[in-house]
Amino acid sequence: MTAPTPTELTYPDIEAAAARIAGRVRPVTVAPAQPGTLAEAASPTAATWSSGPAEDPNASGLLFALEFMQHTGTFKARGAQNFIQAHLAEGTFPEAGVTIASGGNAGLACAWAARAAQVPATVFLPTTAPSVKVERLRSYGARVELVGSEFAEAAAACQEFVDSSGALASHAYDHPLIAAGAGTLMTEILAQVPDLDTVVVSVGGGGLFAGVATAATHHGVRTVAVEPENCRALNAAVEAGEPVDVTVDSVASDSLGARRATPLALDAARSDLVTSVLVSDDAIIEARQHLWDEHRLAVEHAAATVLAGVSGSGDGKTAGGYVPSEGEKVCVVLCGANTSLGDL
Repeated sequence: MTAPTPTELTYPDIEAAAARIAGRVRPVTVAPAQPGTLAEAASPTAATWSSGPAEDPNASGLLFALEFMQHTGTFKARGAQNFIQAHLAEGTFPEAGVTIASGGNAGLACAWAARAAQVPATVFLPTTAPSVKVERLRSYGARVELVGSEFAEAAAACQEFVDSSGALASHAYDHPLIAAGAGTLMTEILAQVPDLDTVVVSVGGGGLFAGVATAATHHGVRTVAVEPENCRALNAAVEAGEPVDVTVDSVASDSLGARRATPLALDAARSDLVTSVLVSDDAIIEARQHLWDEHRLAVEHAAATVLAGVSGSGDGKTAGGYVPSEGEKVCVVLCGANTSLGDL
């Protein structure tokens, strides 16, 4: 069963989400990158812009939004809290609880928020989900069902469970309450850096992007949407003018492997303040290693995709290519840390 939800995402939806989840999530920390970032090595133009003094988050240059420090290790905690708290306010949770199909991170967030609300959670994942995520799901008390090798198969099994049990269906990214919760990240960034020029986010199905871009556009801030070359659901939707199915084949596909972007994400991408960038897996791997070697930040490949999009090189179509202007203040959202440390 579901509560009434908005048919489109607006900035007031994000403001309502911020009030709803206040005190239930960790406020994001925004920190300046140290000099000598990957951006400086990759582009002569990028090398001319400053990282800013380490003690001054409002200096011009590159900033990190450390959202991987969020509860459950990703920004997904925001949307999960907003979704569950909104439905709790309706006063009608089914006995079967809440259920979700997820590549891992959204399932973790849903299980965590459900445990806090003392409602049952059943999470469906592909069999390819990293074991670290499966183990953590079970630690939150969720019932875990591993089905199929792709998200679509887990989603179908989840829908069958909803039909048979009456459980409340959540979603990894395709729901206005989920996207609005994710958008609260941008309101927190702007509270710390009110003169921000550009925010950079990675994109899978587009829940984080839709929320962040909606808030950013409202405040006149540019959004750079970064995707792996072979997980380009949003980029393909922009090209086609509608959500379309794409192939899923990337080192970051465990988090960014959606077959199609949401209509909410496509609507947000139509703003003149949005830029779409594609990056190679090699660039993602290099950026992730750089974040560990130079900053001791252990993030998953989806988070590293963001830095690869700012610092990559290429023709702008098949590889990363957003080059900040001199003095431009850019915040890259390091969105998740649920990763194996064995290859760092």
